[in-house]
Amino acid sequence: MDYLTLAIATGRTSKQAMKLLEKAGLNFPDYHNKSRKLVIYDETKTVKLIFVKTADLTTYVEKGAADIGVIGKDTIMEVQPDVYELVDLNLGKCQVVVAGFPTQKMQNGAPLTVATKYPLITKAFFDKKGIRVETIKLNGSIELAPLIGLSEVIVDIVETGTTLRENGLVVLDKIVDISARLIVNKASFATKTNLVEQFITKVKAGLELWF
Repeated sequence: MDYLTLAIATGRTSKQAMKLLEKAGLNFPDYHNKSRKLVIYDETKTVKLIFVKTADLTTYVEKGAADIGVIGKDTIMEVQPDVYELVDLNLGKCQVVVAGFPTQKMQNGAPLTVATKYPLITKAFFDKKGIRVETIKLNGSIELAPLIGLSEVIVDIVETGTTLRENGLVVLDKIVDISARLIVNKASFATKTNLVEQFITKVKAGLELWF
């Protein structure tokens, strides 16, 4: 029997994604919060669920190791994978923003130093503004960069803004609103059309029950 392989990124949206699957009638008996299993099946053995690192998820889907994936729009914009983006799940809502000290000016002149884990998003945004930037790629604790003089501003995701406020930083500009999206491998969409469409129908029904 054919089945779909679904990839979910470990991290802040994984619990919400699992709740959505439950709402959609997809139950995984072996799943629990403390489980270390990386591969589990739903009750009907029609969906194989794998848990992967956020940075790797688009690769799994693009290369066909997973048919479907749940990943944030920020990662899609940054990685630009060759996949279909089909459903906005409205999970993990937040914003990609430019942040820094309240007195920081953003204007053309000397290059603005920006610390971020999103260099492509950063370049595209400031190119549109006509502001030259020098990007410093970091993978975590982005807020630290302006505090120690590594950068003038940062580009990062913000949900509540608490971390910014606690470190004396403010949002200087909003780049884009983001949320988790459902992405599909292009070959899987062609060869497993019925399974993919049935899965999407269930997920959409789950969203209607939830929101």
